[in-house]
Amino acid sequence: MSCTIEKVLADAKSLVERLREHDSAAEALIEQTTVLNKRVEAMKQYQDEIQELNEVARHRPRSTLVLGIQQENRQIRELQQENKELRTSLEEHQSALELIMSKYREQMFRLLMASKKDDPSIIVNLKEQHSKDLQTHVDKITEMTAVMKNVQLKLMNNVVPRNMTGS
Repeated sequence: MSCTIEKVLADAKSLVERLREHDSAAEALIEQTTVLNKRVEAMKQYQDEIQELNEVARHRPRSTLVLGIQQENRQIRELQQENKELRTSLEEHQSALELIMSKYREQMFRLLMASKKDDPSIIVNLKEQHSKDLQTHVDKITEMTAVMKNVQLKLMNNVVPRNMTGS
């Protein structure tokens, strides 16, 4: 099985392009998470305004309150569903990134083994650099996951007390 340098470079270029695509997809997920966070903040503000209105008009009909709570619960369910979709998408991107990085490391290792006559310290330096790059991507994905978990916790903390007080 012969592996030409041109083929390895073409494969490496292809992998780099895929990494860029996945990186931009990860950035899009971050933007979506930010939008979701803003929506959650808007819902909190909405809840505060509802509480103020209830204090002003203490004798509002119960049916109006129930209708408002039902609408709010629908919004919360939609946000939770969106959060699940974002989490799934993030996990898919993470696994794709891990696959791409493993293929890239494998190609680089093959290239280096083909040119064993070169200095062995180059091989060590390249392996270290690839490990650092991979760790950077893993850290980014972990950070996105943490942000999504925080949003979900905030959302859940917002849902539980409201359901208890509405009973």
